[in-house]
Amino acid sequence: MKRRFVWDLPTRVFHWALLVLVGVSFTTGLMGGFNIMDYHMLSGYGILSLVIFRILWGLIGNYHARFTSFVKGPKTTIAYARQLLGKHQQPSTGHNPLGALSVLAILAVLLIQAGSGLFASDDILLEGPLVHLVSDRTSSQLTSIHETVPWIIAGLVLLHLAALAYHVIARGENLLLPMLTGWQKSASTDIKASNPWFRGLLAFGIVALAVYALVKYV
Repeated sequence: MKRRFVWDLPTRVFHWALLVLVGVSFTTGLMGGFNIMDYHMLSGYGILSLVIFRILWGLIGNYHARFTSFVKGPKTTIAYARQLLGKHQQPSTGHNPLGALSVLAILAVLLIQAGSGLFASDDILLEGPLVHLVSDRTSSQLTSIHETVPWIIAGLVLLHLAALAYHVIARGENLLLPMLTGWQKSASTDIKASNPWFRGLLAFGIVALAVYALVKYV
């Protein structure tokens, strides 16, 4: 086992920023109130920007951030799941095949949640910035989705935390520390991860400007 650089700065900032904004969105959504919901909408725009950025970063980020490095087929994923309880399985470098499913599921539901919020309306004081583009019926359906998906997100977060706890308690693997420092203990590999932070900053800036233009001018 060697200590290797795995997670680039953009990936780590994305992870912790998303955690904060999801917490803000969930809390403000439960609290309600006109002023509180202003923060709810802002955090929603932030989540939408982060999710779109992560999808883009999954294509142009460093090796371990790219989907091609950790999203595996059913055969590999099932084999990994069967071996997970084994004592001699080597820790994965970056996301493991089951972790990949968690990443994809969380990105998908957050995209649905943030996207549906753009068209949602409470029929009283608050409505999404794109509600004028759809019919009242469609807006009502998307509002219902927007009110339901947070509980799916909460379930996925709890599952994610349970997986982290399992790796710490049962396998002695701290998966949180690498997401803070970027460094992870792993088996020997020839792959050297880069840290393209400027590319990440540029990519997020473009995505954030696009989301701002979408909600402001469309």
